[in-house]
Amino acid sequence: MVTNLETAKTIVARAQPRGKRFDSTSIVLHWLTVLLIISQFSTIWLHGLVGRETRMGSEILDVHRTMGMLTWVVTLARVAWRCRFAYLPPFPESMPKLQQWIAKANEYGLYALLLAQPITGLGEVLFHGRSFTLFIWQVPVLFEPDAATRTLFLKAHELGGRALLILIGLHAGAAFFHGFVLRDGVLQRMLPLSITDRASIGRRVLVDK
Repeated sequence: MVTNLETAKTIVARAQPRGKRFDSTSIVLHWLTVLLIISQFSTIWLHGLVGRETRMGSEILDVHRTMGMLTWVVTLARVAWRCRFAYLPPFPESMPKLQQWIAKANEYGLYALLLAQPITGLGEVLFHGRSFTLFIWQVPVLFEPDAATRTLFLKAHELGGRALLILIGLHAGAAFFHGFVLRDGVLQRMLPLSITDRASIGRRVLVDK
């Protein structure tokens, strides 16, 4: 059993060339973004349950705003890293050019929305004419209340949230399709290395048995 495991680890090390995966920084930033997005949708869902006017609702909204700005910072870092330093593994040769174009368009659309959403959310609260908490700071009133402008930002924020859900659904659905149906390595490009290794080792051990 030990021999099989050691053999499997050696095979995995040889069969998982770095050229087929994103660099580690890109992978970390990707999954950090996933966690932040989950927190965003979770907090706004909880806020709807407890109500805006309650103390808990106000605290949840503060967390939502803070996570939103953190998402903006992380997304900006992702874009900067992608443009200057990231390693972008090529798509599988079996993947049609149209699918590659759609995948890239989806990725750029996600980046655009993740950068725009915190801005529209911040605009909505700024033109509400109230102070609010962001991270550990209490932001004072910066603008006079402007219902028309606030409504414009609010509608843009709500529309952006729906569009973000659609793009995330398409992105995740395509990743699972490539990972579990086509099995062409697209999903594995962004998985943490430990997960990929364990799955490969497990399959090899079963074969050796």
